[in-house]
Amino acid sequence: MANDKMLAQMSTKGGFIAALDQSGGSTPGALRLYGIQDSAYSGDAEMFRLMHEMRVRIVSAPAFTGEKVIGAILFERTMDGEAHGKQVPTFLWEDRGVVPFLKVDKGLEAETDGVSLMKPISGLDALLERAVKLGVFGTKMRSVINLPSKSGIAAIVKQQFEIAEQIGRHGLVPIIEPEVSIKSPDKKGAEAILKDQLTRHLDALPDSRKVMLKLTIPTETDLYLGLTKHPRVVRVVALSGGYSRAEACRLLASNHRMIASFSRALTEGLKVSMSDAEFDAALGESIDEIYRASINKV
Repeated sequence: MANDKMLAQMSTKGGFIAALDQSGGSTPGALRLYGIQDSAYSGDAEMFRLMHEMRVRIVSAPAFTGEKVIGAILFERTMDGEAHGKQVPTFLWEDRGVVPFLKVDKGLEAETDGVSLMKPISGLDALLERAVKLGVFGTKMRSVINLPSKSGIAAIVKQQFEIAEQIGRHGLVPIIEPEVSIKSPDKKGAEAILKDQLTRHLDALPDSRKVMLKLTIPTETDLYLGLTKHPRVVRVVALSGGYSRAEACRLLASNHRMIASFSRALTEGLKVSMSDAEFDAALGESIDEIYRASINKV
C-alpha cells in the first residue's frame, strides 16, 4: 500500500520535508521575496494563481525528488490544484517520490498567556476526508509560543494533541507544530517546558497512534533527542523560524536525528526573473545544503 511505503519513507529515509504551505496571510510576503510585488496582481484569485505557479516550478525542478526531499507540506489550494495534468499530491508521490502533507490550521488567535493558540478549524473532518481521497499522507498545524508560561504552553500542547486525535481517526499522520519564537526573551526556558509537555502527551497516546513533531531548533543542542526515539513519534523535524538558510542549517547540523522542514529558508534567493536553468541550479544548491544539514551531524 502507498501509505505503508510513505510511512517507511517518513520514518527512516534520509532527507528533509519542504514546507510549501504559505497561506493567505503569508502569501504576499512570499511573492515579494520571489520578486512579484503587490502591484503585479489584483485580488486573492490572481495572488494564489501566481503562488501556485511558483510552487509548481519548485516541485518540477530536477532536484526536487524523494532522493533528498522526502516530503512536502501543501496549502489547501495547492492540494486542490494540478501539476503537469495531475492532482498535486498524485504528482508529488507518483512522479517525484515525495510524500504529500496538508496544512490544516486556519491561523492563530491573539496572544494570551504568552502563547497564540490555533483558531477553530471549521470543516476539518470534510477537509481530512478530501485529503485522504487525494492521497495525502499527513497534516500540519501550527501554534506559537512566545513566553515560558507553563499554563500557556500546556494549553498549546493540549489543543495540538486533541486535534491530532481527530486527524488520526482519518488514518492521517499529524505533524504537531508548537513553534517557539526565536525572538522569545527566554527561548530556552520555553523549550524546556515544551519538551516536558510533549513527553507527557506522547506517553499517553495509544500504541496505534503515530505523530510527527515540527519544532524550533532548540537553544540547548539535542534537547529533543529523546523525543526522536519515542515509540509514538515518526519523525522530529525542524522549522527555520526566521533564521537565514545558512544559520538554520548550521544549527540543525548540531541536533542529531532532527531533519529540516524549511519554508523561507528553502526558497531563499529564488526569483521569478530567473531562467529555468538558473532557478533549477539555485534550488538544487538550497536542497543540497538543507539535505546535508539533515543527515550529516556534527
